[in-house]
Amino acid sequence: QVQLVESGGGSVQTGGSLRLSCVVSGSAYSSAVMGWFRQAPGKEREGVAAIYRGYGGPRYADSVKGRFTISEDNAKNTVYLQMNSLKPEDTAMYYCAADSAMVPGDELLHASYNYWGQGTQVTVSS
Repeated sequence: QVQLVESGGGSVQTGGSLRLSCVVSGSAYSSAVMGWFRQAPGKEREGVAAIYRGYGGPRYADSVKGRFTISEDNAKNTVYLQMNSLKPEDTAMYYCAADSAMVPGDELLHASYNYWGQGTQVTVSS
Protein backbone atom coordinates (compact mmCIF):
# COMPACT_ATOMS: atom_id res chain seq x y z
CA GLN A 1 0.00 0.00 0.00
CA VAL A 2 1.03 3.56 -0.70
CA GLN A 3 -0.28 6.79 0.76
CA LEU A 4 0.18 10.07 -1.08
CA VAL A 5 -0.45 13.54 0.29
CA GLU A 6 -0.18 16.57 -1.98
CA SER A 7 0.26 20.17 -0.97
CA GLY A 8 1.38 23.46 -2.42
CA GLY A 9 -1.53 24.42 -4.61
CA GLY A 10 -2.95 27.90 -4.66
CA SER A 11 -3.90 30.88 -6.76
CA VAL A 12 -1.37 32.81 -8.84
CA GLN A 13 -1.38 35.21 -11.73
CA THR A 14 -0.21 34.38 -15.23
CA GLY A 15 3.55 34.00 -15.29
CA GLY A 16 3.75 33.05 -11.64
CA SER A 17 5.21 29.94 -10.05
CA LEU A 18 4.13 27.25 -7.63
CA ARG A 19 5.80 24.17 -6.25
CA LEU A 20 3.66 21.17 -5.49
CA SER A 21 4.80 18.53 -3.03
CA CYS A 22 3.76 14.91 -2.70
CA VAL A 23 4.77 13.07 0.45
CA VAL A 24 4.99 9.34 -0.12
CA SER A 25 4.56 6.72 2.58
CA GLY A 26 4.20 2.95 2.48
CA SER A 27 5.73 0.51 0.06
CA ALA A 28 8.80 1.78 -1.77
CA TYR A 29 8.31 -0.98 -4.34
CA SER A 30 4.79 0.21 -5.10
CA SER A 31 5.92 3.79 -5.55
CA ALA A 32 8.86 3.20 -7.87
CA VAL A 33 7.25 5.37 -10.53
CA MET A 34 5.70 8.67 -9.55
CA GLY A 35 3.52 10.86 -11.70
CA TRP A 36 1.74 14.19 -11.58
CA PHE A 37 -1.60 14.51 -13.27
CA ARG A 38 -4.16 17.26 -13.57
CA GLN A 39 -7.84 17.46 -14.28
CA ALA A 40 -9.80 20.57 -15.16
CA PRO A 41 -13.61 20.65 -14.88
CA GLY A 42 -15.21 18.82 -17.77
CA LYS A 43 -11.90 17.48 -19.04
CA GLU A 44 -10.13 14.15 -18.81
CA ARG A 45 -7.28 13.58 -16.40
CA GLU A 46 -4.03 14.52 -18.11
CA GLY A 47 -0.53 13.29 -17.36
CA VAL A 48 1.83 16.17 -16.70
CA ALA A 49 5.12 14.68 -15.54
CA ALA A 50 6.57 11.42 -14.24
CA ILE A 51 9.80 10.18 -12.72
CA TYR A 52 11.44 6.89 -11.79
CA ARG A 53 12.39 7.25 -8.14
CA GLY A 54 16.11 6.89 -7.66
CA TYR A 55 16.74 6.84 -11.40
CA GLY A 56 15.28 10.05 -12.76
CA GLY A 57 14.34 9.75 -16.40
CA PRO A 58 11.66 12.41 -16.20
CA ARG A 59 8.81 12.47 -18.69
CA TYR A 60 6.78 15.58 -19.51
CA ALA A 61 3.67 16.39 -21.42
CA ASP A 62 4.36 18.64 -24.38
CA SER A 63 2.13 21.31 -22.87
CA VAL A 64 4.46 21.78 -19.88
CA LYS A 65 7.92 21.06 -21.28
CA GLY A 66 10.34 23.82 -20.42
CA ARG A 67 8.02 25.19 -17.73
CA PHE A 68 7.50 22.34 -15.25
CA THR A 69 10.13 20.25 -13.52
CA ILE A 70 9.57 17.04 -11.57
CA SER A 71 12.10 16.11 -8.92
CA GLU A 72 12.46 14.00 -5.80
CA ASP A 73 14.02 14.17 -2.37
CA ASN A 74 14.38 10.59 -1.24
CA ALA A 75 15.49 11.62 2.24
CA LYS A 76 12.10 13.30 2.67
CA ASN A 77 10.13 10.74 0.64
CA THR A 78 8.80 13.64 -1.35
CA VAL A 79 8.27 14.26 -5.04
CA TYR A 80 7.95 17.82 -6.28
CA LEU A 81 6.48 19.56 -9.27
CA GLN A 82 7.99 22.98 -9.85
CA MET A 83 5.68 24.96 -12.09
CA ASN A 84 6.96 28.17 -13.70
CA SER A 85 5.51 30.54 -16.26
CA LEU A 86 2.03 29.42 -15.33
CA LYS A 87 -0.82 30.02 -17.73
CA PRO A 88 -4.59 30.12 -17.20
CA GLU A 89 -4.85 26.80 -19.04
CA ASP A 90 -2.77 25.21 -16.26
CA THR A 91 -5.71 25.71 -13.91
CA ALA A 92 -6.79 22.31 -12.62
CA MET A 93 -6.80 19.93 -9.71
CA TYR A 94 -3.35 18.36 -9.56
CA TYR A 95 -2.89 14.79 -8.38
CA CYS A 96 0.12 12.78 -7.39
CA ALA A 97 0.15 9.11 -8.43
CA ALA A 98 2.35 6.09 -7.82
CA ASP A 99 2.85 2.54 -8.98
CA SER A 100 5.48 -0.16 -9.01
CA ALA A 101 6.18 -0.53 -12.71
CA MET A 102 4.69 0.12 -16.09
CA VAL A 103 5.34 -0.23 -19.77
CA PRO A 104 7.99 2.31 -20.81
CA GLY A 105 6.23 5.14 -22.52
CA ASP A 106 3.04 4.75 -20.46
CA GLU A 107 4.21 6.95 -17.58
CA LEU A 108 1.77 9.75 -18.44
CA LEU A 109 -1.27 7.49 -18.73
CA HIS A 110 -3.53 7.61 -15.69
CA ALA A 111 -4.49 3.96 -16.19
CA SER A 112 -0.87 3.03 -15.41
CA TYR A 113 -1.22 4.05 -11.75
CA ASN A 114 -3.06 2.41 -8.87
CA TYR A 115 -2.30 4.84 -6.07
CA TRP A 116 -3.53 8.42 -5.99
CA GLY A 117 -3.48 11.38 -3.66
CA GLN A 118 -6.45 13.56 -2.85
CA GLY A 119 -5.36 16.42 -5.09
CA THR A 120 -4.42 20.06 -4.68
CA GLN A 121 -6.04 22.90 -6.59
CA VAL A 122 -4.04 25.22 -8.82
CA THR A 123 -5.73 28.34 -10.19
CA VAL A 124 -3.99 30.70 -12.60
CA SER A 125 -5.69 34.00 -13.32
CA SER A 126 -5.04 36.22 -16.30
